[in-house]
Amino acid sequence: MTSSLTDLRARLDAVDAELLQLVAERQRIIGDIGTSKRGTGRATRDFAREKEVIEAARQRALELTLDPDLAEDLMSSLIRASLTAQEEARVAAEGRGDGRRVLIIGGAGKMGRWFVRYFQSLKFHVIVADPTPCDIADAQVTDWQSAGVDVDIIVVATELAISAKILAELAEARPAGLVFDIGSLKSPLRNALEQAAANGVQIASLHPMFGPTTRLLSGRHMIFVDAGCAPATAAAKQLFSATMVEQVDMQLDEHDRLIAYVLGLSHAANIAFFTALAESGEAAPRLRELSSTTFDAQLRVAREVAAESPSLYFEIQHLNDFGLDPLESLADATDRIRDAVKGGNVDAFARLMHNGAAYFAR
Repeated sequence: MTSSLTDLRARLDAVDAELLQLVAERQRIIGDIGTSKRGTGRATRDFAREKEVIEAARQRALELTLDPDLAEDLMSSLIRASLTAQEEARVAAEGRGDGRRVLIIGGAGKMGRWFVRYFQSLKFHVIVADPTPCDIADAQVTDWQSAGVDVDIIVVATELAISAKILAELAEARPAGLVFDIGSLKSPLRNALEQAAANGVQIASLHPMFGPTTRLLSGRHMIFVDAGCAPATAAAKQLFSATMVEQVDMQLDEHDRLIAYVLGLSHAANIAFFTALAESGEAAPRLRELSSTTFDAQLRVAREVAAESPSLYFEIQHLNDFGLDPLESLADATDRIRDAVKGGNVDAFARLMHNGAAYFAR
């Protein structure tokens, strides 16, 4: 007798519940594995083991006549959740804040709040200096001067123009603790950073290459820019030693020159893309009905860019001493594509694509 739709759905619900129970049990085992790794000094991430788990899942899927890609996607999601849990547990277990105080200037902002949570996980007492309320802070003041500089760490997490002013004031205040900014650019901060170093401030300069919703730092990058005080940079790096973040060392000029492409060019390309769409007169829902894999991927990134802060993105373009070259290259490339299409020049068009393929091959 054929089962009714209601019975089939009830069976499916039971299987889903069992799956979630098994996932919960898997996470408990992962917790024990993380404890064991910390006890033996082993790294959180084991790429060989991950490959072994995924390959075994794909093989088992074939035996069960399941799509092996589905099995890999499932196991990859579970591995990522496991790594996140292990990393967070390691950070908490190895946190050496011991109630020491950190002042986060601009802590109510998106990245400011990320650093609030991170330092709390390290067991620091977190004070936020921000006129906007921050409900997760241990304490809050509206301006950093009223908090004073008698703290162990000061993080400057404000807009670039404001950060330059604050860093200059901190250079004169000469706090004894570690000071670092998290600016996306360093050109506007150069004078203040150099003055702070000259005044003996333990100054460092960081650039987190991830967003405020990031939990797992594996595969993410944290740039440490030389601000003229090697001990401060080393101390800043130590704050992230329990994580799996990739630590990248850079000089001031190198940072902004590369960021002009990594952020400036990519932002501009996406702004140009969604501007062309928005001014095309074509409805977005209709375009989605016809979309391709390439269009979908570009649309997803462009939508995220469009939702970001215009003032921040303008700062990244306008305040970078190296920012114009990539924009001029983008404009030139767009002109060459247009000219090749308009003139029916397949060779010129092909050269652009071949040059791109050769670049990525290198």
